[in-house]
Amino acid sequence: MSELPEYYFRIRENGAAVFRVSTENRQRRLEMEEIAVVNIRNGNIRPHGDTVLTAEQMQLIEDWMEERRAVLAERDIDDIHRAIDYLNLTTHWVQSRASDAELDDVTDRLLLAMHDLRSVLVRKKADRILAVPPGPAPEAPVQHDSGA
Repeated sequence: MSELPEYYFRIRENGAAVFRVSTENRQRRLEMEEIAVVNIRNGNIRPHGDTVLTAEQMQLIEDWMEERRAVLAERDIDDIHRAIDYLNLTTHWVQSRASDAELDDVTDRLLLAMHDLRSVLVRKKADRILAVPPGPAPEAPVQHDSGA
């Protein structure tokens, strides 16, 4: 069996509960002592009870938070790519297999969701276009007097 990590992070909706893992007892039983609660959204690290976190523990927790944020960001973009796939599959379903009753069930909600998404995407794209700093104005071509 592989060696257990010294710390365990029990994932929660906004972060994790952090436990110190130990088997150093008379029965060699696995023990987990909660040492902190972490909120990755606001970066808050709250020691559990009377626990005083060491600099090493704080660094370990901060490193975990950074890794967790990266994992969640990857999942977010993967979910968006899947949504694109689902939209394409939905289009094919509507065009080829959907019954009138099924379309009656989903059409209004789909149209509202797509309208909402389109409105936000268009607004965000316009914001990005307008936020691009204008480049230097092109210089007018120099006209030389031909002396004629």
